[in-house]
Amino acid sequence: MSARSFEPRGVIPACLMPFNADMKIDEAAWTAHLRDIASVDGIAGIAINGHAAEVHALTIPEQERAVIQAREVLGPLGVPVVAGVYTESSLEAGRMAAQAQREGAEGLLVFPPAFMSLGGHMRPEMIEEHIRHITDNSDLPIVLFQFPVISNLSYPLATLIGLCEKFPTIRAVKDQIGDGNQHERQIRELHALDNPVNVLTTHSAWLLGSLAMGCDGLLSGAGSVIADLQVALFRAVEANDLATAKAINDRIYPTVRAFYDAPLLDMHNRMKEALVLLGKMSE
Repeated sequence: MSARSFEPRGVIPACLMPFNADMKIDEAAWTAHLRDIASVDGIAGIAINGHAAEVHALTIPEQERAVIQAREVLGPLGVPVVAGVYTESSLEAGRMAAQAQREGAEGLLVFPPAFMSLGGHMRPEMIEEHIRHITDNSDLPIVLFQFPVISNLSYPLATLIGLCEKFPTIRAVKDQIGDGNQHERQIRELHALDNPVNVLTTHSAWLLGSLAMGCDGLLSGAGSVIADLQVALFRAVEANDLATAKAINDRIYPTVRAFYDAPLLDMHNRMKEALVLLGKMSE
């Protein structure tokens, strides 16, 4: 393994996954979707095998095929691939990380295993071991997914900081903590580390406020539809242009209501329907 140069910052859309009526992946539609997102000027990469791609419903072979196909499409376009590592098994997580690196992914998005919801916050050594299996098998930059507090899958701040200090390939945290006070504290403390760690917000329902706290970018399924607006908003915030940022946020807000109203589990179906209405995805 060799050192990797991809820095997870900026706007990284998380792609959707279209299916046929028999629930098999519609590969033609998916490659078209990847090319559509990749055509947006200013994106820093595309995340695959995440929530937006309904990774919970994908088999391991389907996830592996997704990495291969994404690289085939995005590699020639110079768009980095960030591959999700979503599994209950720490051994499998290591295998998935190794496979993603072999197939040319530039980064990993590491999900917390669901068993952590049963008090894992009290046993930080469990998530340390999970991540160690990944870093023993891959030196790709890691985006560590910080889940909402209410999920019982979020890492306490001390654990989050400890993980970043123990595993230097953690180069960013995808932050969905869901609490503004904790969000800001995480940003400040991750930036203050001897080896600073980027924060990619996924608080898409209050994106402007989140970015204004100092996030280094965003990683969001809504980018499958509105990546152009997300890039424009991020650039305006970076430039401290509040008037422009507010105007762009006003354009984003109707999609917030359309995508993220209850029940939240429908959000990615709504994004697909938006692409159908835009003529970018078939029914």
